[in-house]
Amino acid sequence: MHLLNQDGEIHYHDSFLSVPVANEWLSKLIRDLQWQEETLFIAGRSVKVPRLTAWYGNPEAKYRYSGRTHDPLAWNRALFTLKDRVEALCGSSFNSVLANFYRNGNGSDSIGWHADNEPELGPRPRIASLSLGAERVFEIRHNHTREILRLPLHSGSLLIMCGEFQSCWQHRIPKQNGILAPRINLTFRHIVPLT
Repeated sequence: MHLLNQDGEIHYHDSFLSVPVANEWLSKLIRDLQWQEETLFIAGRSVKVPRLTAWYGNPEAKYRYSGRTHDPLAWNRALFTLKDRVEALCGSSFNSVLANFYRNGNGSDSIGWHADNEPELGPRPRIASLSLGAERVFEIRHNHTREILRLPLHSGSLLIMCGEFQSCWQHRIPKQNGILAPRINLTFRHIVPLT
């Protein structure tokens, strides 16, 4: 399903994985990935990132965001299998994945407004975002009109952001009361090593 007709593209595949299969992957990745609780320095103080993260990929896929350089862990079999399936649908190749683990919605597990526009992603990145587990709302906000669109991301759904999307929109996963179940989001990317 094509959801955006201006200033970039969003394609949404509601049932990329069935819910039972997605939930099996969720349990496996919670158990098997090397999750980290990161700390950032914002306005002169140390702030814990409100979710757990893990960065995997090819050795050259170093990624710098939030003022830190992230060296990728080597692909494990589960992530490589999911990458192959995502690539087959997208017709694109990815050399890395950022995994975000939202332990629940009632606490502070969320991600604020941002764009994936770091130089190593290139000028028009294609990012494929696979959701596993609890449904969470995905919000996008246009940089100039400030229009906000909301989309529920179901377990097993795949969202593809491409074209001018990262230049023209920001996105977030807000805090959401009433959610106790966990969610993992895998964002497959292609990192271009900077010289």
